Amino acid sequence: MTTPLTGDLAALSEGLDAPTRAWLAGAVLESAAAREATRPSVPVWELRFAEAGRHCRGTEHAARVLLLHAVRPDAAALARLYAHGTAAERRAVLRVLPHLPHLTPGDALPLVEDALRTNDTRLVAAALGPYAARHLGAHAWRHAVLKCLFTGVPLDEIAEFERRAAGDDELARMLTDYAAERTAAGRPVPQDLHRALRLATQEP
Repeated sequence: MTTPLTGDLAALSEGLDAPTRAWLAGAVLESAAAREATRPSVPVWELRFAEAGRHCRGTEHAARVLLLHAVRPDAAALARLYAHGTAAERRAVLRVLPHLPHLTPGDALPLVEDALRTNDTRLVAAALGPYAARHLGAHAWRHAVLKCLFTGVPLDEIAEFERRAAGDDELARMLTDYAAERTAAGRPVPQDLHRALRLATQEP
């Protein structure tokens, strides 16, 4: 079930303490055995995903992301997990998306779009990882940038921000309008907006 860890997954793994490592290894093995033996109404890995908050206090986010990476759930299972999950569980689902190459491109976009409609800044940041950088459409991505500016999410949280923002004339127009609205209302213009505008008005 497992595949090699790379990038931020390796960093998450290194941050686990010994008890969490042992719990995670047991959860992965148990899930694999249950998958081979029968088809329970609720997969074992989903139960362990929910239990991570109790068994892995302080490192439950890393444990959940790594468990999902090991199990490699399909889009339907991810949608179910996201729909019924807590905010913390939803963040784990969003964080693992770029590490599930078996998914058809765009399959999980509804989850990203749902997260971007919330006012939970941690959920918004989680939604704008590498998966969104590759698959989120230009219109939705531009509005996500504005949402980050409005809610105070640093633009550094947006994966591949500089690549997507560079030379984007429509983004430049939207940023200029937003800055004008803030100024007219006597409100400060976020520093990140100036940086974004410089990128959007340069050659891609």
